[in-house]
Amino acid sequence: MELIDSHCHLDFPEFSNVDQLWQQCQEHHISQLIIPATEPQQWPKIQAICKKLDGCYWAAGLHPWWVDEDNFHTLKNELEQALQDPNCIAIGECGLDGSKGITPLHIEALQWQLQQASERNLPVILHAHKAQQELLPLLKQQQPLCGVVHGFSGSIELAQNYIDQGMLIGIGGSISYPRAQKTRRMASELPLSKIVLETDAPAMPLFGKQGQSNSPLQLLEVAQCLADLRQQDIDHIAEQSSANSRALFDLK
Repeated sequence: MELIDSHCHLDFPEFSNVDQLWQQCQEHHISQLIIPATEPQQWPKIQAICKKLDGCYWAAGLHPWWVDEDNFHTLKNELEQALQDPNCIAIGECGLDGSKGITPLHIEALQWQLQQASERNLPVILHAHKAQQELLPLLKQQQPLCGVVHGFSGSIELAQNYIDQGMLIGIGGSISYPRAQKTRRMASELPLSKIVLETDAPAMPLFGKQGQSNSPLQLLEVAQCLADLRQQDIDHIAEQSSANSRALFDLK
């Protein structure tokens, strides 16, 4: 069995010993993972992690929580250099977050990153939270695009809207919550060819582990939960979701 964590913030301070953690990941059948950046200041640290740990890749981008004039300026000035790194395989994490407020600068920063992804034929890693009405039209305006809507917790109808714009759907620990009936239905009915697995560690803990820091080691539990919801073998879930991640991010 092989698993790929398509979204894990291994650069966050919760992970103090990444060498040991990566060894444990491989023991838990996790052969590759992708670290999306949140702001340009983190790029050198993420780049160093990926250079040291074979099987780790990263994405250069600006998360909507960290959008300001200085970060946006740095993003535009330094993205070209970041993309020279062969381990940098996507643009993101970028997007919109209605719970934090959406300003014209947020829109501009996202549009610029979508444009870069489209022009460079790179996948984009999207953060989409309470911002569907604003985000979907921007995706439609900037085609062609490919990428993933990470940590998706919406309906199958909303998921299909994103798929129609070239996106895959990132499935994580939210499907483990019994009350998340809409999300669990989506995960059980969506074509498996449109799904990639993720942990979003250290965020998005699984049910029963609320208040704890999440870990990429929990990816096996995410895969098992998805297998149970779909009434499919976990090996099949792992094989197809990993193939989806490899194809999207052009992984070795």
